[in-house]
Amino acid sequence: MSEFDPIARFYDLDFGGIDYDLTFYENFARRCGSPILELGVGTGRVALSLARAGFSITGIDSSPAMLAVARSKLKGLLKQRVKLVEGDIRDFKLEERFALGLAPIGGFMHLTTSQDQLKALACTYSHLAQGGMLIVDLPNPERERGDGANELVLAWVRRWPNSEGTVCKMVSTEVDEAAQLEHVTYFYDEVEPSGALRRTISTFTLRYFYRNEMEHLLERSGFAIEGLYGSCDLDGYDSESQRMIFVARKRP
Repeated sequence: MSEFDPIARFYDLDFGGIDYDLTFYENFARRCGSPILELGVGTGRVALSLARAGFSITGIDSSPAMLAVARSKLKGLLKQRVKLVEGDIRDFKLEERFALGLAPIGGFMHLTTSQDQLKALACTYSHLAQGGMLIVDLPNPERERGDGANELVLAWVRRWPNSEGTVCKMVSTEVDEAAQLEHVTYFYDEVEPSGALRRTISTFTLRYFYRNEMEHLLERSGFAIEGLYGSCDLDGYDSESQRMIFVARKRP
């Protein structure tokens, strides 16, 4: 069982509406072609968008529950274009070689040690075709990192689709600056029309990255960095950027 299984049913309510990166990935997919590999596919937000645009994609995730949600969305041509694999992004073996690899929306942050980060990059490198490209999207640590206060913050209150019930999400983040770690706890409170409440709690740790550190990891793993962007509009990266998006190519 994955630590993300308990929150799989909330994932689309929480993150399903995020679309800032979809056109960005589609444009790179048109540049590189299929097949595409997604690390941490979750419930299929990016993968299904690319499949609808006509691309073939394989998504890997360690959470059976997340993958079950993604599989429930595969209808018609999507079944032919999307392959979902339960596995560890640090150690997987697939027969295909991919033109493009993706690590969207901070998923790489779940690798909290240098050893795990290098394993994942080495495994991805071995699965890319010659000259294949890898995109890693991370938050800018200067903008989005917490302050270490460990306060409980209300993130949102939303209704279940086609239901009278509501869900309230609260977040607590404790930052360990010395270790570059964020210890995050999500609280999802489901409130029924009767007022009955059910709480689901999920705790996990993220590693935040600085520019030079991530560049070193990529270069050490055999990648040549082709671009670093501060947004999916290809703005240059600086200290005020919201994102830190690395575009790298597999070296021979």
